[in-house]
Amino acid sequence: MLRARRAALAGWARAAEGTVGAPGPGWAGGLRSLRRPLLLLLPGPSAAQRDPQGWQETLGATVAALREGGLVAVPTDTVYGIAGLAQSSPAMAKIYQLKGRDGGKPLAICLGDVEHIYRYCHVNVPEELLRDLLPGPVTLVLQRSEGLNKDLNPFTSLVGVRIPNHTFIREVAQACSGPLALTSANISTRASTLTVSEFQDLWPQLSLVIDGGAIGDIQSPECRLGSTVVDLSVSGKYTIIRPGCALTPTVEILGKKYGLTSEPSCS
Repeated sequence: MLRARRAALAGWARAAEGTVGAPGPGWAGGLRSLRRPLLLLLPGPSAAQRDPQGWQETLGATVAALREGGLVAVPTDTVYGIAGLAQSSPAMAKIYQLKGRDGGKPLAICLGDVEHIYRYCHVNVPEELLRDLLPGPVTLVLQRSEGLNKDLNPFTSLVGVRIPNHTFIREVAQACSGPLALTSANISTRASTLTVSEFQDLWPQLSLVIDGGAIGDIQSPECRLGSTVVDLSVSGKYTIIRPGCALTPTVEILGKKYGLTSEPSCS
């Protein structure tokens, strides 16, 4: 079954017009004809060199599913995530429904490059600081700009920004015309997931599941901590919202290298 689906994807890739970022009608029609979810295996880190065609087909299918308004499960550098187009209000509604929560709990956006942060956020720290932390397992909370969809986190003026240190999700973000909304692949209050089998209950609500294998040691609680979340919205200060998996190096960079002052979290 999986082999047949991969073969179908290969056919759509050859038939589709345009680049990966702008797939032709063959992609959309093919994706709509499949039963959900479509499970695609993602080869290892050097896949682009070993199997460039397979990598591009998986990338193209993911971008097409997102542009169709679907949600996609993807591996990141911390845990598995669910992604949708942040500028699509229907996609945002789907994510909130899938997570079982309202808009009061914010979603992060995922971008492919540091320079894209300035399109959607007001930045009051040096770009060098951004590049010292990103790509990496860190979420930076910044003041959102008017360019971001108002239906994303409608009850706050802030937004978390992720640029994962994971080639595939970054290439997906680069191929899309706007930011991705990114949240962990689990229902709210449940543990983060490190394999696709751990969130099978969510599969029926997804268009694609990209299986990149186990992320870290599935027996280790530390591997499920997710990214370190730090608020940089106040000039000269930082607040740790969630310690996550990269607390120590993040604090060293912010405090020792850039002289930012730590503020206690309000939560």
